Amino acid sequence: MLGVAQDGGIPQVNVQDDPAWEDESLRRRVVSLGIVDHEAGTRYMFEATPDFREQLHDLNEIAGTEGAPDRIFITHAHIGHYTGLMFLGFESMSAENVPVSVPPMMEAFLTESGPWSQLVDYGNIQLTELLSHQIVPDENGNPSPWGGWYTGFSSEGLRIEAFLVPHRREFAATVGYRIQGPELSVVFIPDIDSWEEWAEWGTPIEDIVMENDIVYVDATFFDDNELPGRDMSAIPHPRVSETMDMFQDYPAEIRQRVRFIHYNHTNPIRYPESEQAQEVRERGFRIAEEGERVCL
Repeated sequence: MLGVAQDGGIPQVNVQDDPAWEDESLRRRVVSLGIVDHEAGTRYMFEATPDFREQLHDLNEIAGTEGAPDRIFITHAHIGHYTGLMFLGFESMSAENVPVSVPPMMEAFLTESGPWSQLVDYGNIQLTELLSHQIVPDENGNPSPWGGWYTGFSSEGLRIEAFLVPHRREFAATVGYRIQGPELSVVFIPDIDSWEEWAEWGTPIEDIVMENDIVYVDATFFDDNELPGRDMSAIPHPRVSETMDMFQDYPAEIRQRVRFIHYNHTNPIRYPESEQAQEVRERGFRIAEEGERVCL
């Protein structure tokens, strides 16, 4: 995990009284995931966040490498998830043809909208839009259950698929990713409007958790009491409390697969010793931490 916070990071701009301004241990980078394939000598990043510089540095430190990632996977076109692409540009590292996999509609957005179009025109990035309605067979030749998008990317021992999720789509669709290694599978869903709407599309979150080893899920808000004076029913995102309630009757082995990411600066689970963070742990779930690693 290269970052765990919502798009604005922690502390957020113009929140003058946030203790993270004084206490650096409380700071959190914007949500991002990295993969290191030690045998192939390749590195992959999920999201290009405003914290891209530090996150690429950390990924290269872990991998013992230098340079841009071998591929970047983007979930959607909101500021915390793609604006770090700017660091690949002429004014920064001036990268060469870094493959960037993007959800439907995002290739056109980046190609036609400045300043992002300059990255394409200068050959800093090479866009690949996720293919629509392409079902990929699994190792037994059966159709994959993960929906109509596939990155077109796989290598020996590693396979990455993308699936559509309901979320605001002003400039592009929104996807999550499933990463299948030789032994474990990890799912990455940093942003989604609601589990109920996704279930209506035919993908219950319960099935995702049951069929994968680790599932990183949207935890923007803990509950509906988080933003006093605002109607939180108008702000989508499944609440942490709601997600825990959905899985409360599942065995402990299943509950511990759920790991919360993308938490807002107002979400009390950002503080490890808060009452809410303790509740998450006591109920058998996990709060993702920057730097945690999983061997696939």
